[in-house]
Amino acid sequence: MSGVDHLHELLGLPAVDFQTGTEDGPRPAADAVAWRVFVEPYEDEDRTWEQEFTAFLEEVDPAGVRALIIGQWGESYEEDSSYPIGLVIAAAERLTSLEAVFVGDLTMEEAEISWIQQSDVTALLTAFPALLELGVRGGSGLVFPATEHERLRALTIETGGLPVEVVRGVLDSELPALERLDLWLGVSAYGGDTDVTHLAPLLSGTRFPALHRLGLRNSEVENEIATAVASAPLVARLRTLDLSCGTLGDEGAAALLEGQPLTHLDVLDLHHHFLTEPMERRVAESLEPHGVRVDLSDRCKPWGDRGAAGRYVTVSE
Repeated sequence: MSGVDHLHELLGLPAVDFQTGTEDGPRPAADAVAWRVFVEPYEDEDRTWEQEFTAFLEEVDPAGVRALIIGQWGESYEEDSSYPIGLVIAAAERLTSLEAVFVGDLTMEEAEISWIQQSDVTALLTAFPALLELGVRGGSGLVFPATEHERLRALTIETGGLPVEVVRGVLDSELPALERLDLWLGVSAYGGDTDVTHLAPLLSGTRFPALHRLGLRNSEVENEIATAVASAPLVARLRTLDLSCGTLGDEGAAALLEGQPLTHLDVLDLHHHFLTEPMERRVAESLEPHGVRVDLSDRCKPWGDRGAAGRYVTVSE
């Protein structure tokens, strides 16, 4: 799961670890940080996430908490995220200011992304009608039935393989305030069976009227996505387009440049790509004079002598 680190912030608030009994000085104000609650099962086998979360609710004013990061909740490849999610929902009447939740903030040292066992994360949307941001890491067991939520502004789903049923659930949801959508599509070997045809309702521009920042990232079909995006009606109202971390090559970049104008964008993020140097220059020279910030960092080379077949995404296993 290279390239995946613990969150540094959520809801624009710096991430801070909560660990009971380890504070030397006063804790930050409840509303000043994004609180990461986690346990280390291999160092303290007797400490459960429920115990740690209970201590969190006792030591930090829950009514002031705005952002909550659910870190390691035990041996996450054995127990799914319904365990910590259920405890958070049970505390909903105390977490009256909660506006952002991220589920599964684990790094490779804690669990490969494909080991993180998720569940129906829309339960959080039902329990917290004021939620503005929801993030999830891990696609195994992930469930996202079509749902309605009036206030959600940002949805992030980070996976090494995103099941198509999750994509369908997201795109069938009624999220009128959604401004930012970031989907890590991954690879078929780890459950990523979403293809470009499944993205058609999104790219048509008929979903999510407030959307202005879109990430379709970490995909083994990034060239096909780029080709579809090149003529997608949605793109005309985007300010940020992120096709990074996947297998994008010259063919996909050329399709982007030969499609509809992209000069209205603020940001085009293509980092971790397989473009040649001439194509890099062509992309930069086509867009940067118009004020578009183009991220072409991290040019990669295919594995071995396999050409396009040797391209790889940033996060899969």
